[in-house]
Amino acid sequence: QVQLVESGGGLVQPGGSLRLSCAASGFIFSSYPMSWYRQAPGKQREPVATITSSNSENVVDSMKGRFTISRENARNTVYLQMNSLKPEDTAVYYCSTRINWQRYWGQGTQVTVSA
Repeated sequence: QVQLVESGGGLVQPGGSLRLSCAASGFIFSSYPMSWYRQAPGKQREPVATITSSNSENVVDSMKGRFTISRENARNTVYLQMNSLKPEDTAVYYCSTRINWQRYWGQGTQVTVSA
């Protein structure tokens, strides 16, 4: 079965950096696009970034220049590098993929940006 396991979240000061990882299993990782979403308290889940199977990247405009998505097919892992973090980046970050019209989610990792 499809499994997505995020890691790398934590508490960071404003202006700091974090790299999130998502380890995938149960499907042919290299064949599918992978995405990161986030959900802040009291808000809807929103997309952050997507990387296609051919390594084409797309980051939401409000995070461009600060966030970078990448993938390592040999390790079945997708990453989200987050720099210049702001308090408004505080959220649970989720890894996701869509296979045969079914969207799958990881359990999420908490990112808290606070002094």
